[in-house]
Amino acid sequence: MESAEIRRRWLSFFEERGHTVVPSASLIADDPTLLLVNAGMVPFKPYFLGETKPPAPRATSVQKCVRTPDIEEVGKTTRHGTFFQMCGNFSFGDYFKEGAIRYAWEALTNSVADGGFGLDPERLWITVYLDDDEAERIWREDIGVPAERIQRLGKKDNYWSMGVPGPCGPCSEINYDRGPEFGEEGGPAVNDERYVEIWNLVFMQYERGPGEGKEDFPILGELPSKNIDTGLGLERLAMILQGVQNMYETDTLRVVMDTATELTGVRYGAAHHTDVSMRVVADHMRTSVMLIGDGVTPGNEGRGYVLRRIMRRAIRNMRLMGATGPVVQQLVDTVINTMGQQYPELITERKRIETVALAEEAAFLKALKGGTNILDTAVTETKAAGGSVLSGDKAFLLHDTWGFPIDLTLEMAAEQGLTVDEPGFRRLMKEQRDRAKADAKAKKTGHADMSGYREIADAAGETDFIGYEHTVGESRVVGILVDGVPSPAATEGDEVEIVLDRTPFYAEGGGQIGDTGRIRIDSGAVVEVRDCQKPVPGVYVHRGVVQVGEVTVGAPAQAVIDVRRRRAIARAHSATHLTHQALRDALGPQAAQAGSENQPGRFRFDFGSPNAVPGSVMTDVEQKINEVLSHELDVHAEVMSIDEAKKQGAIAEFGEKYGERVRVVTIGDFSKELCGGTHVHNTAQLGLVKLLGESSIGSGVRRIEALVGVDAYNFLAREHTVVAQLQELVKGRPEELPEKISSMLGKLKDAEKEIEKFRAEKVLQAAAGLAAGAQDVRGVALVTGQVPDGTGADDLRRLVLDVRGRLQGDRPAVVALFTTANGRPLTVIATNEAARARGLKAGDLVRTAAKTLGGGGGGKPDVAQGGGQNPAAIGDAVAAVERMVGETA
Repeated sequence: MESAEIRRRWLSFFEERGHTVVPSASLIADDPTLLLVNAGMVPFKPYFLGETKPPAPRATSVQKCVRTPDIEEVGKTTRHGTFFQMCGNFSFGDYFKEGAIRYAWEALTNSVADGGFGLDPERLWITVYLDDDEAERIWREDIGVPAERIQRLGKKDNYWSMGVPGPCGPCSEINYDRGPEFGEEGGPAVNDERYVEIWNLVFMQYERGPGEGKEDFPILGELPSKNIDTGLGLERLAMILQGVQNMYETDTLRVVMDTATELTGVRYGAAHHTDVSMRVVADHMRTSVMLIGDGVTPGNEGRGYVLRRIMRRAIRNMRLMGATGPVVQQLVDTVINTMGQQYPELITERKRIETVALAEEAAFLKALKGGTNILDTAVTETKAAGGSVLSGDKAFLLHDTWGFPIDLTLEMAAEQGLTVDEPGFRRLMKEQRDRAKADAKAKKTGHADMSGYREIADAAGETDFIGYEHTVGESRVVGILVDGVPSPAATEGDEVEIVLDRTPFYAEGGGQIGDTGRIRIDSGAVVEVRDCQKPVPGVYVHRGVVQVGEVTVGAPAQAVIDVRRRRAIARAHSATHLTHQALRDALGPQAAQAGSENQPGRFRFDFGSPNAVPGSVMTDVEQKINEVLSHELDVHAEVMSIDEAKKQGAIAEFGEKYGERVRVVTIGDFSKELCGGTHVHNTAQLGLVKLLGESSIGSGVRRIEALVGVDAYNFLAREHTVVAQLQELVKGRPEELPEKISSMLGKLKDAEKEIEKFRAEKVLQAAAGLAAGAQDVRGVALVTGQVPDGTGADDLRRLVLDVRGRLQGDRPAVVALFTTANGRPLTVIATNEAARARGLKAGDLVRTAAKTLGGGGGGKPDVAQGGGQNPAAIGDAVAAVERMVGETA
């Protein structure tokens, strides 16, 4: 059965049963919390939350969805994909569990002639929530599913919520047994590869409170109106009905791989690495077409970046399989021809989709050429510096600026004998994602929309920065933004963003944070400036709050920076330059700057180094820096052409973008760098520089943190006080402290080992007494009890196994001991072979005990471990184990 027929049949089945057919919503989510629609119920969310009245009590849809958290995994497995279709049926206060279960069973098992999908009922397994006796009864009594094919799972697997306070409820999942060739038997609780989930029925009947994760939240009570939300993965059902191994072999994806074969000559199934590429191409090209069809265009942020990333990954994988020219036209046509059967708008929008896709392919092929040149230069520089690892910041630059996927950089670097600092690259990617999350949060409050800034820039032009020479400046207000929206005025208490025609405030950039201070309006209004940024080139935005009066556009103003803070930042920035040069002198050109941050009285400096910097070298670098301070070198800045700066030997940071004219900061004859930041006039103004230490922030990248001026002096003063106190405690001179303290720590460690050994022996001494006190429960030797609090899990396990070993081997034996460690109850249970023959398995017993303790656990049939939240329930847990042994034996 083709995918298009599955879709048609689904909608027809539920329409015949009184459901209103709702067309798929756009992939562009009408929800500020979502980038793209990622679940079938998203368009119905307002109805479930009670924000909007549903148009009908019953609805059905086949919703387009895109999920992108694991893009790098797509292709590596046959289970990961970005685009999928979710078939759903929904009830808003109409039918509930009985109706949802009956419809699902009929749809799956009715014959094809009767409008169903014709699945064999004997191959369907059901899971229900742990305590959902009602759903279990309906499946067993009303539908007739044997009890052995119904399994109960916990909150993590079979309970649904939106992740925030609101509606929630238990789930019941329908799973299809694909047969023994897919693994061991035992149902979905044992093997979800063999027993693949195809349909999830969500019973929205409760309201949840706040909490983290999938399990840690309270249930506040029942909803006044109970709802149904179900989801069946169309691709998974297609996989079963078409008799193929995985979703990539279904009709809508296999045809894309066939086109890739025609373009490359590579056959799917020939080799693992080309199979990975084939799957990437099939999934990503289908997703790309669906996104473009819904109006997404390639870009560098948000949905546009998702589209750009997956398109470029698909194109790259085509080239890895041997394609040398453009390939997107044929691939897009194949997707449109296939998916157009289900979504006719793709056919009507074919020209637009092709235009967008072909333009992105052309841009990426051009980027490949330019990025290759950048990569070649980076490789040459790395080899010249004696390195064998391409730094993470260079890989990130290629990814961020030229659109190079990391695996392309890895491959191209390997061809030239280099590896790539993947941890460093991942760190920078994480930082970028964190910034993106912060931007998304800001966007919800109106602070990340660039249109307001551009509107002001278009009307007033660029800001004249006078901060190199002045700390106070007369200016005029040319723009005001309140909540990110241009406004003619702002009043007392408003959070504002002020744009002036000229300003002494330095906007954050080049590792230097923005200035703070005040803007005084001639009318008497005052704005406290807490930060200064350049959200768009050339426009300085002063962010703060109106303290007094009203600020209006066009008002004359005086801008005054916090001079003391600026001077402290300037000292830190100049110290950064000195540190950079001293490191290069000590370690060579490999110690190139990889980032920095200059704050009042302190700075951090990231640099390239394959290994940790020895302490002796750090001492020499610090001494060199402070010697330069004592030489009282003048610091001056000069604007010149980029070519002239290079001739003079000025250091430029890899990854920075420079125009034809650049600013060069020179410190005597010691340092010369391209820099737009603020600095001291003479090195004597720094006073003192103290390097606190260096550490790794990624393979091949180190970080130094340091203090400057008064902050450095205060640190040394505190250190001196601590040393004096230690001298008094250990009765020794400063130079003797390391040896004396090391000796004390050694003795303490030996004492702790002796204590631990004594405690373990004391615990094990109880084994004989526990074994002797075994009770007989229907022929089973049962040992239960609570050992002293503080006993660790390893010691408890050893004790349990020791006790089990002391019991007669031919007699069924169960040992279940409990303790409290770190305020939480812990249990270990063991059974012997004779007990297991009677059906007594340690894992089952532990789950019973752990449930009583308010937690969970598991393990093997012979020994298992669990824990919980409630130590006071240990007595009840012991009783539960004894009861289960009696019932089972």
